[in-house]
Amino acid sequence: MYHAIRLTNGQDLKKEIVKYAEEHNIVAGAVVSGVGCVKKINVRTAKALKCIEKEEDYEIVSLMGTISKDGVHLHISLSDEEGVTIGGHLKDGNIVNTTCELVIVELPNHEFSREFDESTGYDELVIRSK
Repeated sequence: MYHAIRLTNGQDLKKEIVKYAEEHNIVAGAVVSGVGCVKKINVRTAKALKCIEKEEDYEIVSLMGTISKDGVHLHISLSDEEGVTIGGHLKDGNIVNTTCELVIVELPNHEFSREFDESTGYDELVIRSK
């Protein structure tokens, strides 16, 4: 099953994806396309050492990740007016400017969850068939 949604000015990108997934009971899904623009960003960089927080206009070059019953794991790439691109883990606080067009694929024969993995120290994706 596919879901297509459009977010508009002022909406929080991550919070709206989580809200949509909860409202539609998506327990195994993937954000396969996300394009649009944001006016405020909050992106965690590699090694989870820092977040980039800015109030500037950015184009969403790419947005993808997984949706589980335990939440979302999303990565985003953004480019500024010079075309300089940054990216990382999508956090709360990425605010849509004019639009964000999203396509989500739901996997009805699966259930995703997140469980602690001692080898990584993080809650990692666990995939189960229904």
